[in-house]
Amino acid sequence: MSKSRIRTVIEMIKLEHSVFALPFALVGAMLAARAGGRTLPTWQQIAWIIVAMVGARSAAMTMNRIADLHYDRLNPRTQSRALVTGQLSLQFAWLFTLISAAVLVFAAAQLNHLALELSPVALAVLFFYSYTKRFTTWSHLVLGFCLGMSPAAAWIATRGSLDLRMLILCAAVTLWVAGFDVLYACQDVEFDKQVGLFSIPNQFGIARALAIARGMHIMMVALLAWLAWSFTLAWPAWAGIALVAGLLTYEHSLVKVNDLSKINAAFFEVNGYISLLFLLFWGAAAIVSRP
Repeated sequence: MSKSRIRTVIEMIKLEHSVFALPFALVGAMLAARAGGRTLPTWQQIAWIIVAMVGARSAAMTMNRIADLHYDRLNPRTQSRALVTGQLSLQFAWLFTLISAAVLVFAAAQLNHLALELSPVALAVLFFYSYTKRFTTWSHLVLGFCLGMSPAAAWIATRGSLDLRMLILCAAVTLWVAGFDVLYACQDVEFDKQVGLFSIPNQFGIARALAIARGMHIMMVALLAWLAWSFTLAWPAWAGIALVAGLLTYEHSLVKVNDLSKINAAFFEVNGYISLLFLLFWGAAAIVSRP
């Protein structure tokens, strides 16, 4: 595969956006190691978790591009995407999806039996999301859950079982992603109306959609506080929550009903900082806090 083709594939799957989910998965793995009396997961566990995450996300993103190809051809915002322009063929996209899915399953098999058994379930959820805008206003929550699964999956990968407290973090990540996806969807309100796709901005209007997104993010912060308390985490976790709350406040200040020009900055830059700072502060809390 040529370098230009590799760059096209990386652009199609938005590999750089892995920063959104991966830090939360790594925190899940670190909390699992802490619960098991260790400071950190093994390097082998971390490596296979990362491989599994990249495989899962690559399969999900490519499937999304396949499922949305018809709409991407119609939407002026997406007409430069590789499958639309013919830079990548539909046959290649299907093959890449299958290979990426196989990478996830293989990585899960290297971790433990439960991770392997649940890998097809994860893929089913990821692929299901690609069709939800066709029939539900709340597809944003399905997308959120696709990323929200990652901390629980990482706990399972590390321990071979699941602590129900991780569902708090799953819910927090779900609401975080759903909230910023609502903001992002504000760009496509008119297009969604024309082609009959569903979204919160389309259903409720941009002003109410922004309020719903704010509500989701307030709930996310509250869930993080509940999780830090339930694991009796040290002060870095609480400092991390304060930073996340501050960045979310800034994110919402960028997006206004009559000015959506800064949505990309809110979506990509601010949320990237949120996930990385969460990993830094909560990772430190997991290390210094006693089980």
